[in-house]
Amino acid sequence: MATSLLASLFFTFWALLISPAISLTCSSQKFTKNQVYSNCLDLPSLASYLHFTYDPSNTTLYVAFISTPSKPGGWISWAINPNATGMAGSQALVAYKNSTTGVAVVHTFDISSYSSIVPKDLSFEVPDKTAETRSDGSLAIFATIKVPANLAAKGTINQVWQVGPGVGEGRMLERHDFAAANLHSKGTLDLKNGQSSTNSGGDTTVKKKNIHGILNTVSWGILFPLGAMIARYIRSFESADPAWFYLHVFCQTSAYAIGVAGWGTGLKLGSESSGITYSGHRYIGIALFVLATVQIFALFLRPKKDHKLRFYWNIYHHSFGYAILVLGIINVFKGFNILKPEHKWKSAYMIVIISMGGISLLLEAITWIVVLKRKSRKSTKPYDGYNNAQSNQQPLAM
Repeated sequence: MATSLLASLFFTFWALLISPAISLTCSSQKFTKNQVYSNCLDLPSLASYLHFTYDPSNTTLYVAFISTPSKPGGWISWAINPNATGMAGSQALVAYKNSTTGVAVVHTFDISSYSSIVPKDLSFEVPDKTAETRSDGSLAIFATIKVPANLAAKGTINQVWQVGPGVGEGRMLERHDFAAANLHSKGTLDLKNGQSSTNSGGDTTVKKKNIHGILNTVSWGILFPLGAMIARYIRSFESADPAWFYLHVFCQTSAYAIGVAGWGTGLKLGSESSGITYSGHRYIGIALFVLATVQIFALFLRPKKDHKLRFYWNIYHHSFGYAILVLGIINVFKGFNILKPEHKWKSAYMIVIISMGGISLLLEAITWIVVLKRKSRKSTKPYDGYNNAQSNQQPLAM
């Protein structure tokens, strides 16, 4: 029963991760007015999508940009930068829900510099622009753009996209986050071939951060708690002895190996990011590495069950184990707040942790029922001077 519960937990976890990745693509998106575009792109950051058609005969670009504001009531933006690759100098279309009417609106902004973001007509013609709210909470910008002659001749444009938390009075846009996904939401759009490219250096850094996050989530956030559950609950079933012990060791040693790899990638990222320090996340990571390293030695220093030091070893082993469990989960959530991945990843992990907690409560009750029944059976045996001395059953511990 316990094994099937744990197995179902992992099937649920992978289903949650895979299904959104399959369904949330530009090719599956539909529009209320049934607009059709020649090309669609799943942009590499901020869960954003671009549909577009380019007519070279009159240098007209028809676009539909879809993204989700970073907070309810926030804004989304898609822009063309005529002269550079970043935000400064870009000509932006910004959409948000009007706070009074609740209807999505779109306005043009001239971002001449990082300190000057004002509503203003763009340097090129935008004959038509509209916005709409979609059923999933995202916003869509529809626009017809007259591409400047110099950009039309090149056949490529520099695009920038962004999401933000809110809009103040006078259409003042609240500042967006500066996480990796926000900083790398730019690229080059090939109008003729319908392709987009991004800065490879930025992509490499994002990939390293994603690898760091995945390794540590799997190790400290999933495998270590799973190993603790096996030691705490599976051992109560006599038929699982000694298999539970080997499963416990396998989970914890695997978690340690993966965790050390994740810890190493974190150190590498830190050395490459001068001036950027996440002190809390870093110190907890160091503490986890030290505690887990000491804990691994418990496998080699474990006294026999009847040894006088076994009682103290149990205290040390359980204390360190629970400390790793709590700190690991806390640091995973700190990592989510730093990396700011798509919301589905944090939601999936929260569902996994809540599910593991629910399963633990169920198995805790089952464990105590098994222990009490076992004690009851032994207490009904006649006193023979031997069984009575051997019936000092202790409550199960990890």
